[in-house]
Amino acid sequence: MPRTNLITRNGYAKLQAELDHLWRVERRETTEKVAWAASLGDRSENADYKYNKQKLRQIDRRIRFLRKRLEVLKIVDYAPAQDGKVFFGATVTVENEDGDEKRFSIVGPDEIYDDKSAVSIDAPMARAALGKGIDDEFAVRTPTGQHFWLITAITYERTRTAK
Repeated sequence: MPRTNLITRNGYAKLQAELDHLWRVERRETTEKVAWAASLGDRSENADYKYNKQKLRQIDRRIRFLRKRLEVLKIVDYAPAQDGKVFFGATVTVENEDGDEKRFSIVGPDEIYDDKSAVSIDAPMARAALGKGIDDEFAVRTPTGQHFWLITAITYERTRTAK
């Protein structure tokens, strides 16, 4: 399944900050270490050189990925018309038949890795909840069977757009 190219403004800012840090700090420091280790002579048995050269390749790979990804991402901001319904960027509280409650934010696939309460827009739970309102029920099919959830709250983080 292809990745959705949507992202929240905060998620975009985090990816941009990571790219800036990798480019301005990590890459510069690692390049200096590689140059220092290379100046010591025999590179074939120089652990510092090998390690930092490998680290530099990883940094460069991540920089290339972030640059390409940031070009195709579409920032989705909150709109007042979304109130009362589940759309991208919503934080949703749901409850199952047993009274177990879950709270999650529907975000882009690039934003879920550092936030345990984030669910990708591509995930079955998010897809099933889209367009629903408070007190609506929806079903999610999982490997353990079909589970029903009731939406008890929907909120949106209001971000200011740059003008």
